[in-house]
Amino acid sequence: MSPATNQSLGVDSRHLIEFMQRIQFGRIESLQIADGQPVLDPLPRIVREIKFGSEVSPGVPADRSNSVPRRQVQELLDLMCEIENGVIDVLEVRHGLPFRVVLAAQSGPGGE
Repeated sequence: MSPATNQSLGVDSRHLIEFMQRIQFGRIESLQIADGQPVLDPLPRIVREIKFGSEVSPGVPADRSNSVPRRQVQELLDLMCEIENGVIDVLEVRHGLPFRVVLAAQSGPGGE
């Protein structure tokens, strides 16, 4: 399956990409996922990291509507589809791109 273009993404997925590009460095906490899409109403907690004494990075250029999402963004979109309905506890953002995700372990009956 070929990757989606930014234009073909849902509104909340595009907004999530824009949030990551704006914060550059930080994390998004308690991101709800419904039907494989991020839920941004209400907004998840967004924590921005600011490092003193370092050069300001120009960051990731804003994605154009017909461009294909970068590999890290595509991996995040794929993961949200895999989760389908749940919560991403922490989405760490570096250079305006998803860097890593923290998910709480789900256990079945009896702790398995």
